[in-house]
Amino acid sequence: MTLFPSLEKKYSKETQTALQAQRLAHEISQAPIVFQVSRLMVKFGILQMLIDSKNGLTLNEIVERLKTRQTASLKKYAVQCLLESSLTIGTILFENERFTCSKAGWFLLNDPAVKVNLNFNHDVNYLGLFRLEESLLNGKPEGLKIFGDWTTIYEGLSQLPENVQHSWFAFDHYYSDESWNEALQIIFENQPKTLLDVGGNTGRFATRVVQFNDAVQVTIMDLPQQLELMRKATANEKGAERINGHGVNLLDENVPFPAGFEAIMMSQFLDCFSEKEVTSILSRAAKSMSENSRLYIMETFWDRQRFETAAYALTQISLYFTALANGNSKMYHSEDMMRCIENAGLAVEKIHDGIGQGHSIAVCRKI
Repeated sequence: MTLFPSLEKKYSKETQTALQAQRLAHEISQAPIVFQVSRLMVKFGILQMLIDSKNGLTLNEIVERLKTRQTASLKKYAVQCLLESSLTIGTILFENERFTCSKAGWFLLNDPAVKVNLNFNHDVNYLGLFRLEESLLNGKPEGLKIFGDWTTIYEGLSQLPENVQHSWFAFDHYYSDESWNEALQIIFENQPKTLLDVGGNTGRFATRVVQFNDAVQVTIMDLPQQLELMRKATANEKGAERINGHGVNLLDENVPFPAGFEAIMMSQFLDCFSEKEVTSILSRAAKSMSENSRLYIMETFWDRQRFETAAYALTQISLYFTALANGNSKMYHSEDMMRCIENAGLAVEKIHDGIGQGHSIAVCRKI
């Protein structure tokens, strides 16, 4: 396994002093508490309150201001517990009896990726991750049992509680939506008239495609229950008459890909499967392709990130797949994906990096 130069130095040698390393070890041991305290500092509006105050606020001032808010009327004890914890976490500062928001607190409140991940981890992952150990040992998403008796989370998306669905889709859309404009420019360099959107979910990408190009016909290939959600979601969208559905279970190795498509798109799709399953899916895609077809794989490969913070976030998200999604997939290292591509009878013509929220697009042709 090799890493991009920006990550190689970070992970090749020890960079912390003994005291820093000890601090990190304690942060890990207290992580569930740190997470919930920080989430509530956002939810109750305390961090925003501190940002909005020019000179900071005292404990009593925060308590009094919270009394006027319908979202949170907390006793002094509760506010003090949150503030003291946040102070040692590093999200707030304290001087002359007044609390102010730190830089870390500002990012906790204002970084859109942090907001999405915070809600995703609380609503979707938090309880299920208690069963991560079982999931790792059994190769199954044992944490998914808190929501229902499904083999994968994708089978139960339409039945998840509303707040869980909201956070799941917000997470999924955040990492994809900002990448699609650049992705469409790459795909339509070859001016395809037909596009197969594999794992198209609720049809957000397909809608963007038909609105980007007035001539293209799009077919979404996904589970039948997902296609029902797609039809409802796209019913009133411009170009919806050029979006079709092809309902299949892609995990069935006997299910072929429909032929005749000039472009095949897999956006944030293959990270939902194990390497064996990825190779099977790509092999069937390759068999459906002509010499002029191109397959576009868009993924957030953790080793090809510009900033180390992104690599950190992505490798943690991998454990969502382990504990809740399916038990056997992850945010892939690019070399692992390249191996699957080659084993499937495909060759990578080019890789585009730095697209949107850290995506790469591998443009593949049939060998």
